[in-house]
Amino acid sequence: MTRSSKAHLQVMWNRLLALVEEQSQILIRTAFSPIVRECGDISAGIFDIEGRMLAQAVTGTPGHINTMAEAVQHLRARFSMQEMRAGDIYMTNDPWIASGHLNDFLLMMPVFHKGHVVGFTACTSHLVDLGGRGMGPEGSDIYDEGLLIPPCKLVEEGEVNTLLMEIVKANSREPVANEGDIYALIACCDAGAARLVELMESYGLGDLFELSDYIIETSLRGTREAIAEVPNGVYENTLAVDGYDRPLTLKARLSVADDHLHLDFTGTSGLSSKGINVPLNYATAYSVFAMRCIIGSDIPNNAGSLAPFRVTGPKDCILNAQHPAPVAMRHTLGQMTPDLVFGCLHQAVPDKVPAEGASSMYDLPLRHTADAALSGGMEFAVELVHNGGTGARPALDGLSATAYPSGVFGSQVEMTEAAAPVTVWRRELLTDSGGAGTFRGGLGQRIEMTSAIEKPFLVFLSVERVQNAARGRAGGLPGAAGRIRVTGRTEDIPGKCELRVEPGERLIFDTPGGGGFGDPRKRAPDALEADLRKGLVSREAAARDYGVKS
Repeated sequence: MTRSSKAHLQVMWNRLLALVEEQSQILIRTAFSPIVRECGDISAGIFDIEGRMLAQAVTGTPGHINTMAEAVQHLRARFSMQEMRAGDIYMTNDPWIASGHLNDFLLMMPVFHKGHVVGFTACTSHLVDLGGRGMGPEGSDIYDEGLLIPPCKLVEEGEVNTLLMEIVKANSREPVANEGDIYALIACCDAGAARLVELMESYGLGDLFELSDYIIETSLRGTREAIAEVPNGVYENTLAVDGYDRPLTLKARLSVADDHLHLDFTGTSGLSSKGINVPLNYATAYSVFAMRCIIGSDIPNNAGSLAPFRVTGPKDCILNAQHPAPVAMRHTLGQMTPDLVFGCLHQAVPDKVPAEGASSMYDLPLRHTADAALSGGMEFAVELVHNGGTGARPALDGLSATAYPSGVFGSQVEMTEAAAPVTVWRRELLTDSGGAGTFRGGLGQRIEMTSAIEKPFLVFLSVERVQNAARGRAGGLPGAAGRIRVTGRTEDIPGKCELRVEPGERLIFDTPGGGGFGDPRKRAPDALEADLRKGLVSREAAARDYGVKS
């Protein structure tokens, strides 16, 4: 058999990367739920016959992409390839297999070429509602949180399992959206499989063995070379987080060797009684993403570049929750792990690591109240996403109202008002919320909304950095903490609760700002003047934090 040249293999690899991006765009364009269509809460990828991820779409979230990389391995081992047929698609939303909570559906489809399985295509997206108590932290176990579907066959030789589809619809407050989103996932798998076969036919490939070995070996070698530039050693960091009814501690110990890294969560707080617990697959996804942002960030994400990173943690610490712990809002703490990891890496490579940021997205699931529905009110369930500021970087300011590390774009005002009976009165950057520094932290934002009808609505809050603001680095100051209020109420709303907003009341929530980097007194005068001119920093803060004389 004639071996392909490296140039030839690289061309095929580039085409594979374009293929998976097309996959992701098909999923986004055909989805019903705003969190998919508008916010990009998805993943899509191509895998070889061994279940190793060869390429993933850039569009998507680390929590979906990196969990998908492991989930396909699990499903491939679960189902016999000898029994797979063209047109079959497998599915699960098991949090400990897929991506950490019930609302994410993962699909895997075997790709057939000339009568044989040559690889797999897979995708994940968020379904807005799966019954139970809904998207919120109030559940006491996984059974409170909705419908769990074990690994099963969703499509058999091209025919959708109608009974399974009816079960999903019957257990949702948004059955039409759920059905549409599942068909969008199916379309994503179909498109990926078809394009992969086209690629193989274009280059006369009978299998993917040579191409997959080239991708994985090249990526693994490049990642190990990047790891070799990090000083060997053991680095530890502790992060205080708000928790639900008590403060919690996230602790990490990062061991760096010549060609691999091991992150361990020993010392992290135990489980919560509420749904902010994190399965290890999800905590791993975001922890490895953080390491890869600093180490070998220019290397495509695949089985090779992921292989040198290992994450462990004691069973039933809050970052390694075991079944049947409640995990609906696992992103609340899972998305804090990059800051936890950065605190370790800063000790090893201080010139590459940013300050802490808002980190966890301000995810706001909204739903009708039971009494409103019974009295003829509008029934709805929607999930809104908003973001705070990122930490300042060693040579650049942080980014304002930016989706890091989640990658989930913020919900648009028009989408919000079209999807739910609410009116958004204000959405603006929050002056002085970015931590002062030589480089300023990114700003958070303020959003205000009310019910658009004479009915109340529910908000399921599970947000972080209300008590513990993002810390600055290298002398930078912390960013502003988040804050949630309702007009007419004397006390602020806690960051985690089920909140009822009555008609006429205005919900006001401020997302956190990122920490600053470096001594604020060394900030370039023209940069500070630009901040003042744009209203990003007030005159009072300039005098207090930057030493500017009024």
